[in-house]
Amino acid sequence: MEPLIHPKGGQQENDNSMQRAISVHGWGGHPDEGWRPWLGKELEKNGITFISPLMPNTQLPQQGEWVSFLQKTVGRPDTKTYLIGHSLGVIGILRYLETLQKDEEIGGVVFVAGFTDDLGIPELTNFFQKPIDWQKIKTHVDKVVSLQSDNDPYGLAKYNEDFKKHLNAETFLLHDRKHFSGDDGITELPEALHALRDIMI
Repeated sequence: MEPLIHPKGGQQENDNSMQRAISVHGWGGHPDEGWRPWLGKELEKNGITFISPLMPNTQLPQQGEWVSFLQKTVGRPDTKTYLIGHSLGVIGILRYLETLQKDEEIGGVVFVAGFTDDLGIPELTNFFQKPIDWQKIKTHVDKVVSLQSDNDPYGLAKYNEDFKKHLNAETFLLHDRKHFSGDDGITELPEALHALRDIMI
């Protein structure tokens, strides 16, 4: 994977003080788990606001609750708002983006271990009651990065192709990151940081 960190010399187009990254954890997840605390500290060193909320009802997640919660958390979306989702957080972000108004858009998204069907897991089926409206999502975001692991226990590497096909995502297959969770020993994720910095330029 090519390094995505850009030099900080010279005047940047974006004002970091106005940029914010909102993290959406996965099923059964927690904002203080895994690489999220590290990512938040790294972003805040550069003046970027990091928001990592506890999603509702994480053990029995419901699409309606998650989307409503994200709407309240994001407030008014704009091009200095960036979303980063892990696992179920990815479909949560996609469903949220489907609800945006015609003239609303965000700056970009980073997907970590995302998927586009319920993986045969009953607790996740309610997020997939209708097809993903890729065309509508594309009208609200045009910078998309997807990170997958070559040994994810759920076999998620193939979903990079969905994100590339439908959202023109820049995709990366990383080695030996399993499901990118704290239980997998992933407490830092520099590739996610680099991806965010890249789309914020």
